[in-house]
Amino acid sequence: MSVFKNHILVPVDFSEQSIIALEQSYNLARLTMADITLINIIDESFNLSFFSKPEEEDGLEKRIKNELEKLASDITKKLGIRVNTIVVRGKIYEEIQKTAKELNCSFIIMGTNGSIGIKKFIGSNALRVIRESPCPVITIKGKKHRPFCKNIVLPLDLTKESREKVKKSIEISKLFGSTIHLITVLTTDDEFIVNKLKRQMIQVNEFVQEHEISTTMEFIHSDDVTQSVIDYANRINADLLMIMTQQEMNWTDIMFISSSAQQIINNSEIPVLSIRPMLRKDTTLSVFEY
Repeated sequence: MSVFKNHILVPVDFSEQSIIALEQSYNLARLTMADITLINIIDESFNLSFFSKPEEEDGLEKRIKNELEKLASDITKKLGIRVNTIVVRGKIYEEIQKTAKELNCSFIIMGTNGSIGIKKFIGSNALRVIRESPCPVITIKGKKHRPFCKNIVLPLDLTKESREKVKKSIEISKLFGSTIHLITVLTTDDEFIVNKLKRQMIQVNEFVQEHEISTTMEFIHSDDVTQSVIDYANRINADLLMIMTQQEMNWTDIMFISSSAQQIINNSEIPVLSIRPMLRKDTTLSVFEY
């Protein structure tokens, strides 16, 4: 049974990048039978009241509501997807997280670039949203529209949290009929670590194939994990790149710590799905156990 719920939250500041992110949400909403909820946050950190009168602030909020509702209506008429709208005041990342929790969202989809003016710098808040999000976050930096999701890149390391990433990739792959491309970047020649990573790769590959999903496997030797993953994703024309986001220190030193995750989110033209791992008391290394 799918764990997908019925809301996809899309922050919209009417910038080009936020509209591109919105367009990328349509297929996922249809396949998961989800509502799309558009949210616009009037960022009070700018202290608008210092520059404007109360009636001007009210006029701004009304204008934003009207634009958002028109956008929602157009989507529903054109695509038949139910679209809700929310306009709130507060800090952007806090209100996005709060709304995602209240709606029990299955995904947040957002652009990573923002604009000046009444457009809210959504992109600059993306990393903060990802860091505390109660659900997976898909960030869209590239301009290319991807109508399908045929190729998913799944980087692997030795952390237990990778299991969550694998299971989520299987769910998405079943929805879109995707191929999952497993990749491990080797930054060491230590035979013990290399063999452990290879055993894990084989285990994951077999586990995914048991779900009748096609896979590929690749090992890459490089000192630059981030760029190697991005280069590989571009080479195979990937539609989605999946990462874990929370920093975890361990003796392998070959994993996606927070800095690597940030670099991938900031630099990848391919959509990035970021998963915040569940809290665990035991953070020791483990080859996959299912």
